[in-house]
Order: sequence, then structure tokens, then C-alpha cells
Amino acid sequence: QVQLVESGGGLVQAGGSLRLSCAASGRTFSSSGMGWFRQAPGKEREFVAAIRGSGSSTYYADSVKGRFTISRDNAKNTVYLQMNSLKPEDSAVYYCAARIGSLVFTTALEYDYWGQGTQVTVSS
Repeated sequence: QVQLVESGGGLVQAGGSLRLSCAASGRTFSSSGMGWFRQAPGKEREFVAAIRGSGSSTYYADSVKGRFTISRDNAKNTVYLQMNSLKPEDSAVYYCAARIGSLVFTTALEYDYWGQGTQVTVSS
């Protein structure tokens, strides 16, 4: 079993920055592919970013490429999402997800464990 706890969400003005953290416990973190997804009201959950277990490869949705950076610290069992140049359309609940296995995917169904989510609101 894996437990994921997100933090770092909040209210920020457009153009601002936030850093989300996801603390993981319960199994070997360094072997788990990790992803960030988001869900806005009335919309489906969508892929944001992912990172392989080793941290050697990262993947981004086109909508956040160049603005968001995913990273991980396996010594701290934590994955981060640095969000810069935030836009109102980035407002959503952001979820951290973990897979059994190092590979990562852009579809939510491929992930086995989920955090409770953290709200990000970007005002215009």
C-alpha cells in the first residue's frame, strides 16, 4: 500500500508561482513512476506531468510545457511540481499519483495510488 499526501496549493495571481509537494510512504518510492494530474470543475482529470522512478525522464502536457517542472527527491520520498507563469486556466485540484513500476504514462488509469488532492486557484 502507498500513501500520498499533497501540499503547497493555494491562491496566487496570474503570472505567479507555486510549488506542490507530494510525500509518499508505504513502499519503495524510488521504483515508482510518479505523476501529477489536475481536475477542474466540470472537466475530466487530465495529465500534467510525470517522472520515472530514477528521475531520468520527465514528461509534460503541452499546456504546461516550459512553465512547470516535475522533480523528485528519492531520499525524501517526495515528488515536486514547480509551477511558474501560472494562468487562470491552471486552476484545478492537483493530484499526485504513483504507479507500481518505474515507467510512467499519461493516462490516469495506469496509476495505482492517488493522493487526496490540493487546490490551486489562479486569479486574473
